[in-house]
Amino acid sequence: MPDVIDVINIDQIKKLIPHRAPFLLIDRVENVVLDSEATGIKLISGNEPYFAGHFPDFPVMPGVLIVEALAQTASVMVAATIPDLTDGKLVFFTTVEKAKFRQPVRPGDAVKLHVVKNTNKGPLWKFTGKALVDGKVVAEADFGAMIVDPDR
Repeated sequence: MPDVIDVINIDQIKKLIPHRAPFLLIDRVENVVLDSEATGIKLISGNEPYFAGHFPDFPVMPGVLIVEALAQTASVMVAATIPDLTDGKLVFFTTVEKAKFRQPVRPGDAVKLHVVKNTNKGPLWKFTGKALVDGKVVAEADFGAMIVDPDR
């Protein structure tokens, strides 16, 4: 049976990935099955900085940031799986495919960001992700990422 981590809290997330406010887009990661899948949680506050311009009279979380939150969840899973190989490294998108946005994400929503690893070869990883609010899919995408040395 694979190793499982029940919860990775915000302090642990900051040790695993380099993102910080206002661009750290996950609050915790749950049900981490190392080298396989994880679920990030983002609690959407009305004070998110992007709401000032997207859209002030009807605040909606930008779809691209939902995909970024999926990728951050995947990055935490990868970093928890292989900490020796990811310590001090960065994870960059290589592809985003089949992105679909089905419903707006609004202040007060709790977004569950479920990611599943499809494949990995060396520093290249591929995932499928779905973002859900109240059990309904609000966005989904397939995406790839690459672990790189920041000096590169």
